[in-house]
Amino acid sequence: MEVENKVSNNYGADQIQVLEGLEHIRKRPGMYIASTDARGLHHLVKEIVDNSVDEALAGYCDTITVTINADGSCSVRDNGRGIPTGIHEKEGVSTVEVVMTKPNAGGKFGGGGYMVSSGLHGVGLKAVNALSEYASVDVYQNGKHYRQEYDRGVPRKALFIVGDSDETGTCITFKPDAEIFETTVFNYDTIRSTLRDFAFLNKGLKVVLDDKREGQEAHEELLYNGGIIEYVEFLNANKQPISDVLYFEEKYDAVSVEIAMQYNDGYTENVIAFANNVNTKEGGTHIDGYKFALSKLINDAGKKLNLVKDDDKLSGEDVREGLTAVISVKLPEPQFEGQTKTKRGNSEMRGYVTKAMTEGFGTYLEENPSFTREVLNKCLTAKRAREAARKAREATRKTAFESTALPGKLADCSEKNPELCEIYLVEGDSAGGTAKQGRDRRFQAILPLRGKILNVEKTRINRVLENEEIKAMITAFGGGMLDDFDVSKIRYDRVICMTDADVDGSHIRILLLTFFFRYMRPLVEQGHVYIAQPPLYKATKNRVDYYFYNDADKEKFCAENPRCDIQRYKGLGEMDKQQLWDTTMNPATRTLRKVTIEDAALADANFSLLMGEEPEKRRKFIEENAKYANRELDT
Repeated sequence: MEVENKVSNNYGADQIQVLEGLEHIRKRPGMYIASTDARGLHHLVKEIVDNSVDEALAGYCDTITVTINADGSCSVRDNGRGIPTGIHEKEGVSTVEVVMTKPNAGGKFGGGGYMVSSGLHGVGLKAVNALSEYASVDVYQNGKHYRQEYDRGVPRKALFIVGDSDETGTCITFKPDAEIFETTVFNYDTIRSTLRDFAFLNKGLKVVLDDKREGQEAHEELLYNGGIIEYVEFLNANKQPISDVLYFEEKYDAVSVEIAMQYNDGYTENVIAFANNVNTKEGGTHIDGYKFALSKLINDAGKKLNLVKDDDKLSGEDVREGLTAVISVKLPEPQFEGQTKTKRGNSEMRGYVTKAMTEGFGTYLEENPSFTREVLNKCLTAKRAREAARKAREATRKTAFESTALPGKLADCSEKNPELCEIYLVEGDSAGGTAKQGRDRRFQAILPLRGKILNVEKTRINRVLENEEIKAMITAFGGGMLDDFDVSKIRYDRVICMTDADVDGSHIRILLLTFFFRYMRPLVEQGHVYIAQPPLYKATKNRVDYYFYNDADKEKFCAENPRCDIQRYKGLGEMDKQQLWDTTMNPATRTLRKVTIEDAALADANFSLLMGEEPEKRRKFIEENAKYANRELDT
């Protein structure tokens, strides 16, 4: 029997749905929290903390405590004024219920409750309530402790008094709804990263993180009286600075601009900007103003010292090489794009930041000639390297975008739809040959890599682009590199690093990840990079093979099966094509680990540490973290 699936032609008034209260949020959660994966889950925490930080900005809160509770719920407690508890005249219910359940209701629409805030739409708290299986709000004010509880956004009953209290503030507890989210398990490190930013950006604000889950108990207190100065020091902790952290702060009526910056002897730039504590990852006019002022001031200083000519200026890339900077602006009525606020658009902020840089950094350059010369020499060296790299870059770009010739050692797949394709980066020609024989040629491409690729962390771009292995990857991927990288043009949806399960294999993976992070960062950020998991052992019993990926599983099997043969795989080349396919390449049986960046600032610092010039710091890091990597290292 055939079933005809057609949309009705009767499109009239009865087809228009009106979703009451919080129904629309539950129906279309992506409009409010971007996604329902782990990223969206953790955005719930940020939405609540945002409100507490706004209380701190208003001068009423100095401590925020975030607790991951034993039952998997999360609580955010502050010692601010507390949500107003009186009856809302228009709605006829408590103001607490209004702000928890009525979209577009809040204290941030110019009513005088907040001069500066990150919340704009009156949706964040409602979204958390709507997308939670259970939520409660506890308010402490007027000598009383008030509470209201909700099931999927619907109040169980009206706000009630629990008892007397001499405390002030608000505590929001929520348990994310498994009907909405792909995962409801909070990641401690992800939350800590968010809270660390808030603590750095609001000097003197104490932020506490507690984990009460069994076996995961933890407690941290974050307090940075130096504010964004300490943030820059944190970002540059594993680099060699060539100056102290420079700090400038200016106020223009209700607008404040803070800038902290420090040059190091590295080759990468790390400029992070915030507007009202929101990380504007996609840029905005405040970043534009900073970059414009920085280039102009350094070029002007170079002209005065006869080091720079009008017709041969330093570029933005030149003046930002080896620069770490944090820009924090606070302003009333900020304009963001979307509920998740990753880009800020107030046009006037360009002028404010440019003015603050001119007054602060411009003055510093004039008053510190030795520093000015050192920075100019660094920028001029960067310029020469950039010019030397231009030809190599253009040649690589031409090969990647214009030429139809792919690397000779690439065994490409026959499928032409990138979303269905994957490429294996394989260590060595031997393993590469086995992978070529064992793959599914329809959708799996193989690119063998000879030895360890160049460490891009310690190498200028001109030398990077001379490296044959790197050129082969850039050409094979097809998306370009650096500012020209376009993730929509990549030829494979999955880039899979398949290396030996030993120390050398781990080192090669780190080198590859460093290259991706520095030269093709969106490839990692958007989830296109994976780590293959080849087995460490093969056990044979009664002519049946069993594969094990860690020592614990192997030892358990051996204890239960004394009479068996064990083979330790030292490298991929020891497997034949069928074994490699069965264990590592067959989508039905393999294990892939997706590489993600939960904390970009920490990732930047760790790459600098692991691949930089500080062996003692690197040794200490490895000693402290080796226990987390024992499944990867050949011990």
